Amino acid sequence: MRTPQVVVVMGVAGTGKTTIGPLLAARLGVPYAEGDDFHPQANIDKMSAGIPLDDADRWPWLDAIGHWAHGRAGLGGVVSSSALKRVYRDRLRAVAPGIVFLHLTGDRRLIEERMSRRQGHFMPTALLDSQFATLQPLQPDEAGVAVDVSGGPEEITERAVRALSALPDTAGSSH
Repeated sequence: MRTPQVVVVMGVAGTGKTTIGPLLAARLGVPYAEGDDFHPQANIDKMSAGIPLDDADRWPWLDAIGHWAHGRAGLGGVVSSSALKRVYRDRLRAVAPGIVFLHLTGDRRLIEERMSRRQGHFMPTALLDSQFATLQPLQPDEAGVAVDVSGGPEEITERAVRALSALPDTAGSSH
């Protein structure tokens, strides 16, 4: 029996983290946590004003996500977090060593088009450039998979489930 994974759904704004995350959690039968809910109000105010967060803003947010993920170790869970830089993913892994990443990737034009149709989200499309500039894709030594976001939500979720199921069972290493 495979140990339930704790999956961090990562990627730039507009890739569908908050759409795919809950769908993936439902497919895996585990809870979903919205990464944006872990932001302190000061971060939300900054982003709403079009000001990118700096690393000092991100550490408490990443630690809060990491603690949630750690609490789900062995139980499974899905949480969204842009996790654009390796150092951010290292910070998450420091708190929750068994997590795996699902990197939602896609063509910039597709992502920008999807973002322009969104209502009531605090990430202006102007910040998309800074997100792509910041993005450091998963490295070969990082547990995780990259999944393309073309197609509909169900198709992307199915692609994610297949890719994640092909990962080695790192969480249950007490065989």
